Amino acid sequence: MAQGDLKILTGTSNPVLAAAICDHLGCTLLPAKVGTFSDGEIRVEIGANVRGCDIFVVQSTSYPVNYNLMELCLILDALKRASAQRVTAVVPYYGYARQDRKVAPRAPISAKLVADFLTVAGMNRLLTIDLHAGQIQGFFNLPVDNLFSAPIMAEYFKEFQGQNLCVVSPDAGGVERARSFAKRLGGSLAIIDKRRDAPNQAQAMHVIGDVKDKLCVVLDDMIDTAGTMCQAGTVLLENGAREVMAAATHPVLSGPAIERLEASPFSQIVTTNTIPLNDKAKACAKIKVLSIAGLLAKAIHNIHTESSVSVLFT
Repeated sequence: MAQGDLKILTGTSNPVLAAAICDHLGCTLLPAKVGTFSDGEIRVEIGANVRGCDIFVVQSTSYPVNYNLMELCLILDALKRASAQRVTAVVPYYGYARQDRKVAPRAPISAKLVADFLTVAGMNRLLTIDLHAGQIQGFFNLPVDNLFSAPIMAEYFKEFQGQNLCVVSPDAGGVERARSFAKRLGGSLAIIDKRRDAPNQAQAMHVIGDVKDKLCVVLDDMIDTAGTMCQAGTVLLENGAREVMAAATHPVLSGPAIERLEASPFSQIVTTNTIPLNDKAKACAKIKVLSIAGLLAKAIHNIHTESSVSVLFT
């Protein structure tokens, strides 16, 4: 049995994605005023009655991360105080996910703190895509649906099947993701041996696996400064790859990322719209964006109607 009336609301981080989700669901966005006062404080005001409703708030905690996170928390609090029956935070990109454990003495576990923020603010459920670390789901004492972009990515890369395809993990941590993706496409698997010297800096060392004369797709969950990705592409060509492409769910693209990708050996960089591209990224002809609006719309529909969400993981 369904919850109260389905309502979709968006913050300012990704309104285009929220509108696309509404198009798939055949509904309109809930009116809301989300802006700032002159001193920079965030102002939120819900423009319609939400009492007893099933609300889905679309907001990626991407750049500016802290602003978008605070905006999401205030929206959640406003809905809680307006007596919404259930509030699901649809966070396509979960910021701070890379800080999921202590890597040095006296360091915070920021991903856990963000989970606490969202829970205290009034979230009843989280819907996200490709968490950087799956165990972050355990930071919440409420339902978490961590969807995968792999089916959407695989559908796009099907046109390259039969071209001696090899899926490459840029580090040891992404091997499971790359293996699953290679299995979907019937391709082989390779791994880049990487050593990280400092945050946002990495040095790719050598390739584990045969990439000679193959079309290599370097697969990761995100592209941030693109250092790891671009070094991986160069190393693959040095090891005999015929062509290199990149694929990543979240186009964080901070710092020198666009300049690096423009100068990289990649023929194409495939990503999704979990994070909207900035103007520099939009001007990069190598970047191909796939929409995850349909996937999120199906998940929202299934959650609202109390249907299975697990069918979206295949």
